[in-house]
Amino acid sequence: MDLSPHRVPPEPSWRKPVGMLLIILYITLYALSVSALADSIAALPLALEAIVYLVAGLAWIAPLRPFILWMNTGRWSTK
Repeated sequence: MDLSPHRVPPEPSWRKPVGMLLIILYITLYALSVSALADSIAALPLALEAIVYLVAGLAWIAPLRPFILWMNTGRWSTK
């Protein structure tokens, strides 16, 4: 990254710190909701229980893609 002495770096965006706090809140609420279902999930057969936890462990990522795009660009989609 070339920062010449006459070039001023861009102002930092407020979206990133706010976005990070909202991501932490989202992950906390997601984890609490999955843990609230733990007794119901534990009643499932072991193979199904493993699949449910695998899906729950990966499903939290998908909704964050547009949010992270907004944090970086200010837009909700690439269109």
